[in-house]
Amino acid sequence: MTVASYRLQVLISGSLENRLAKAARRARSSRGAWVRRAIEERLERESGGLPRDPLAALRELDAPTADIDVMIAEIEAGRS
Repeated sequence: MTVASYRLQVLISGSLENRLAKAARRARSSRGAWVRRAIEERLERESGGLPRDPLAALRELDAPTADIDVMIAEIEAGRS
């Protein structure tokens, strides 16, 4: 099975190019790979797949929390 590829030309400012180059170097990837990943992540977020701020979403989650050792003990007690 062959996957089609399409070329997209995007004009960006010099300062954005510098920031992009630095981000790609930090990620040890090419600028193109970095941009493709950023686009995929943004589209996933907008489709409802990922929250905009995952940590904020966890803080808003109304779920029981406790110390991990307490939670494990409760789970084990429930299995008995």
